[in-house]
Amino acid sequence: MNSNRLLQYFNGCVDIVIEGYYIERFINICSTKQIILWNLKKDNSITLHASVKIKHFKELRAICRKTKCKVKIERKKGFPFTVKKYKKRKFFIGLLVIVVLVIFILSNFIWNIDIVVEESAKENNDVSKEEILAIAESEGLEIGKLKVSIDTKDVIDKIRLERDDIAWVGIDIKGTNATIKIVEANKKPDIVNEEDYCNIIADKDAMITKVTARNGTPVVKEGDVVKKGDALIAGWMEGKYTGKQYVHSQGQIQAKVWYTNVEKVDLKEIKKIETGNVKNKYSVKINNFQINLPKSIPNFEKYDTIETNKKLKLSSNFYLPFEIVTYTYKEYKEETIIHSIEEAKKIGIDRSAKKLENELKDKKILDKEVKVKSEAEYIEVEVVYEVEENIGVEEKIVF
Repeated sequence: MNSNRLLQYFNGCVDIVIEGYYIERFINICSTKQIILWNLKKDNSITLHASVKIKHFKELRAICRKTKCKVKIERKKGFPFTVKKYKKRKFFIGLLVIVVLVIFILSNFIWNIDIVVEESAKENNDVSKEEILAIAESEGLEIGKLKVSIDTKDVIDKIRLERDDIAWVGIDIKGTNATIKIVEANKKPDIVNEEDYCNIIADKDAMITKVTARNGTPVVKEGDVVKKGDALIAGWMEGKYTGKQYVHSQGQIQAKVWYTNVEKVDLKEIKKIETGNVKNKYSVKINNFQINLPKSIPNFEKYDTIETNKKLKLSSNFYLPFEIVTYTYKEYKEETIIHSIEEAKKIGIDRSAKKLENELKDKKILDKEVKVKSEAEYIEVEVVYEVEENIGVEEKIVF
């Protein structure tokens, strides 16, 4: 909008239609009296469309009488008409002003904190978001905090100081949302320097199947049963003429390792079956204050309650200090299922196998053993997987 149009808007103007046989004379008189007409458009020889300022419109009536023309307003435009239109809606205007003012005030505070762990660190993600949030809050980054009072550098330094499992921390504040971005440090095994003397020890209980020593002296053989921490290849070698010399042990020790999982399966199982009947109850949470909206708890005999929270926001990064809490009540009925011993055994084996196979990915499974212990009301199924793997790790020799 250029300066002329802006001036026209604040002064106000009207679109008019002039009808008569002396349109040209009408325009000439307006020009003589310095009445500016614009947006001139003729429909025919006796009809003219134009725009004129409000303050000049009253003068047009006298000119119309002289030229035997008629003038009619088509549309009113500009700030004076907008004010007049909403003059009778004082409550609406006042409410709008209050809403705008409240939003402006709220925009100066933090109303949501997201903690994002970078994709590259998620494979072995041990970073607790709750712990990171607690550290951030202790340093002043918390819900309801004034943005200008938050020193993001202090928060970042505090997180780095207290967590050695984090490689990088960044904090991004946009709108009323603060995002703490975390890159987890890759956990590296303790590596013994090649120049240091070391033994190779067992990192778990096992039975030795093969010993390959490239440096050092094997102290176990095939068939030996070892405990976690036992020496497998000693970090020394002894010659007839050279005597005992300490070395950096090297080699591989293959062994059988046993992984066990026990599942208890009730012979009489109570199973929940959803009926499909669902009722919702809502409440509004304002920061830590909660208002329950009127609605009674459903008269279901048995039901599960699921709570979901949804934060209100005006945009992706403009959160408000309001949450809608939804309580979903799902009705269910109970059905008693009687399992035979064989059925219960199969259920226990399937559950154990699923857990063990998730734990033993990419490992060579040699054998599987199932043990069943029966009681009056349940059975215990113990599944043992025999796995072959390398159990040797380096341990520095301390004199």
